[in-house]
Amino acid sequence: MKIATASDHAGYDLKKGILSYLAERKIDFEDYGCGPDERVDYVDYAEKAIQNVCSGRHDRAILICGTGLGMAIVANKFKGIRATPCCDEYSAEMSRSHNDSNCLTLGGRVLPLDEALEIVRIWLETEFEGGRHLERIDKIHKVEEKNFRP
Repeated sequence: MKIATASDHAGYDLKKGILSYLAERKIDFEDYGCGPDERVDYVDYAEKAIQNVCSGRHDRAILICGTGLGMAIVANKFKGIRATPCCDEYSAEMSRSHNDSNCLTLGGRVLPLDEALEIVRIWLETEFEGGRHLERIDKIHKVEEKNFRP
């Protein structure tokens, strides 16, 4: 599994901790910014990372802004992306097991590092259950086909 990561300035410190976690566990990732002491728009960095998931270069993305909400809004504008903002372990588990989330968004201003790392661990380790949940994912794809314009 290869992960795309990105943050804005509000998520930078949390992202640093998550990148260390990924590196320690030898999880392949590529960071699309931002760097330290940059004041940036989350939209630009979410777009960079998510384009690489859509292209197949990466399997999933972890995006961090102040709340995780802005990054999720941007990511969900891309066809095939199921971005889920998670602020607890249960949401992380359900986002994978029921929703087959391929993008986790987190809030650097609302989550301490230890909680965020547990959310990341659960999100990375939880498998999609399929079954009735796959039927729902298929319905999501149909909604995308109907509403996304080329």
